[in-house]
Amino acid sequence: MISVVIPLYNKEKQIACTLQSVFEQTFQNFEIVIVDDGSTDNSVEEVEKFDDSRIRLIHQTNAGVSAARNRGIEEASGELIAFLDADDVWMPEYLATQYGLYQKYPECSVYACNYEFRDSEGKVTPTIIRKLPFEGEDGILSNYFEVASCSHPPICSISIMVKKMAIQAIGGFPLGIKSGEDLLTWARLAVSGAIVYSRKSLAVFVRDEGLFNKDQQLRVPEKEDIVGLELKKLYNINRHIIGLNKYVAL
Repeated sequence: MISVVIPLYNKEKQIACTLQSVFEQTFQNFEIVIVDDGSTDNSVEEVEKFDDSRIRLIHQTNAGVSAARNRGIEEASGELIAFLDADDVWMPEYLATQYGLYQKYPECSVYACNYEFRDSEGKVTPTIIRKLPFEGEDGILSNYFEVASCSHPPICSISIMVKKMAIQAIGGFPLGIKSGEDLLTWARLAVSGAIVYSRKSLAVFVRDEGLFNKDQQLRVPEKEDIVGLELKKLYNINRHIIGLNKYVAL
C-alpha cells in the first residue's frame, strides 16, 4: 500500500480537484493521509464531502508545511509514501508508474518522475531537465546535483515517492524554514541513497498567478539563507558522493 500524504492549509477551492486526481489513479491500493494544518477556511468541509474510508483526516495547530508533512509521515500506514500538495494534481498513471519503479528497483528508496507546470488558463509548460545519466525511460539518477545545477529541480514535492524508513532516517522535513525546505530534503535523500527517476511527466504543478503573487507579497525574506548554508554543509560532508565542485551551484 502507498500512503499519500497531503498537507492542507486554506485550499478550499483546490483540494477537491487534488483529491479527485488521486481517486482517478489506475493504481488503487492507497490511503490518503491529510494533515489539516489549522485551516481557517472551508478546506476541511471540502474534504469531508468525500465518502471514502481510505481518507484519514488529521488536525493540528498551524505549524507549517514541514510539520504537516512530518505528521503525515508519522501517521502513514504504508511502507511507501507519496507526497502531494493540496493545490496540485496527478495524471492517472502516476501511482502505477511509481509503484512500477519500486518493483523494478527494490534496492532503492527514492522514486521520482518528471512533472509539468499548468497555469490557471490550462496552458502547460514542460520542465527543462538536462544531463540525465541514462538513455531509457527510467534509470538511476546518479548525478542528482549535476542535474539540479543546470535544470528545473528534477524533483518537486508532488513528484516523489519514498520509503518511509528512508525519509525518517534523515529526520523528515526541516522545521523553521519558510521556503526551500523541500529542496534541502531531496538533497539529503540524494546523499543517503540512490534515486530512481522516470522521464514521464505525470505530476502537474498548478500555478494560480493571483494566489502566487499574493503569497509572495506576504512572505518576509529570510534574514539568513538557512537552506543555502545547510546545502553547503551537506556538500562539505559528502563531497565524495556529490562529485566535482562544478556540479554544485552553491
